[in-house]
Amino acid sequence: MKSIENRILVIDDEADIRELIELTLARMGLDADCVGSVGEALTMLKENRYQLCLTDMRLPDGDGLDIVRHITASALDTPVAVITAYGSAENAVAALKVGAFDYISKPVSLDQLRTLVKSALRCNVGEDADKAEEVGAIIGVSPAMAQVSALIAKLAKSQAPIYISGESGSGKELAARQIHAQSARAKQPFVPVNCGAIPENLMESEFFGYRKGAFTGADSDREGFFQAARGGTLFLDEVADLPLLMQVKLLRAIQEKKVRKVGNATEEPVDVRIMCATHKDLRDCVEKGIFRQDLYYRINVIELRIPPLRERREDIPALVESIMKRLTGGAGPKLDASARADLSTYSFPGNVRELENILERATALYSGALIGAADLQLGDARLAGAAAVGEGMAAPGTETLEDLLDRVERSAILSALEQTKGNRTAAARVLGVSFRSLRYRMDRLNME
Repeated sequence: MKSIENRILVIDDEADIRELIELTLARMGLDADCVGSVGEALTMLKENRYQLCLTDMRLPDGDGLDIVRHITASALDTPVAVITAYGSAENAVAALKVGAFDYISKPVSLDQLRTLVKSALRCNVGEDADKAEEVGAIIGVSPAMAQVSALIAKLAKSQAPIYISGESGSGKELAARQIHAQSARAKQPFVPVNCGAIPENLMESEFFGYRKGAFTGADSDREGFFQAARGGTLFLDEVADLPLLMQVKLLRAIQEKKVRKVGNATEEPVDVRIMCATHKDLRDCVEKGIFRQDLYYRINVIELRIPPLRERREDIPALVESIMKRLTGGAGPKLDASARADLSTYSFPGNVRELENILERATALYSGALIGAADLQLGDARLAGAAAVGEGMAAPGTETLEDLLDRVERSAILSALEQTKGNRTAAARVLGVSFRSLRYRMDRLNME
C-alpha cells in the first residue's frame, strides 16, 4: 500500500457530484481519486492510503457505512466523512456511531466541504496532540479511569457529538477539555456553557447572537456561543436544563451546522463540535417528556461515562497529591496516616470537587505539623444530612411535614453556600441541582 500525499478518495455514484467535489479539492491544492461504487472504493483502499475518504451514503452495491466499517476494521487510520441526504439525521448518526469522522448533507455546501476537509487533514497530521499536557490531567490509575483515558484518545480523532455523563463533581468538563486538547481543534476555542445559569428569555440570543436593533437594548451586533466557539468545541454543561423550545433550536443548529442570529433573516454556517454533559439521567428526562427524544439521540452519538470517586478509590492518593501540590505549591503540609485512612473510606458524594473542598479547608485550618483526620472534618460531612434534619427539630406534632421539609432544604442550601463561600453556581453543583433550580428554591424559601 502506497501513501498518497494530499490525496482524497471520493466515492459517489453521481458523476456531477464527483466532478464538483474534485474541482473544489483541486482549488484547495488537493488531488482526488473518484469512484462510483463500494467495490471500486475497496480496491483503491487496498492499493493506496489516503488522507481522507469522502463517501456518499447510498451507492449501487452498498452504502457509505460499508466503507466506514472496512476502514475501521482494517485500522487504516483514515478519516471518513459521509454525505447524507438532506434532513437524514438518522443516517448521519448511524455513520458517526460506526466510526465516521464527520458528515455533510446534500445539497453539498462548498464552504462546509472545505471546512470539513481542512479539519480532517489537521486531524491526520496530529500536530496538536501534545496540547493536552496544558490542560489539567485526568488523574487515575484505576481500571475505570484507564478506560476513560483510552476512550478520550479515540474520541479526539472524531467530530462526533459526545455526551458525557456522571455525577456532579466527577470531572465531566475536565474530560471534555482533554478531548478538545487532543483533537485537531486544539488551537481553536473551547467554550463551556452552563445551560442552567442562563435566563430562558436570553437563551436564543446568548447561543446564536443577535443583530443591532433586534430588540430593546441591542445597541450593536453581538456573537453568541456558537460563533465564539467557531472552529473549536462548544461544551454544554447541564444540557438537561434547557427548555423545550431551546432544545428545538439547538437540534436544528446541530443537524444543519447553521445558526440564525436574533433579528437576522438568514442562517450562517458554523464549524463547531458539540459536547454535552449533565448529572441527570437523560433517558429518564426523555421518558418524562422534559427532554426531546430526537435531540437526545443527536447529542448522544457516543457516551463517555465518568465514574464517581467511590468507584475508583485507588485514585484517591494520586488525586490528593495533585490537589495539595496545586494548593500549596508543593511546600505545604502533608497528610498523616489517619487523614489518609479516613479519605480512603469516605464515600465522597460530591466526588473530586468535594475532595478539593475538603483539602482546601484543611490546608487553611490545620494547626499541627501535619494535617490529621480531625482537620478534614469528615465527621461533619458524614453527619451533614442528619444534622440538617436534627438541628432545631421541633417536638412531634408542632410543625407540618411541609415546614419540616422547608427547614431541611434551607439548612442544606446554607451549608452548601458556606462551603462554597457564597458562590451559588458552585453551591448548586454541590447540591446536585441546576443553578436555576437553586435560585428558584432560594426564592421560594425567601432566602436573600
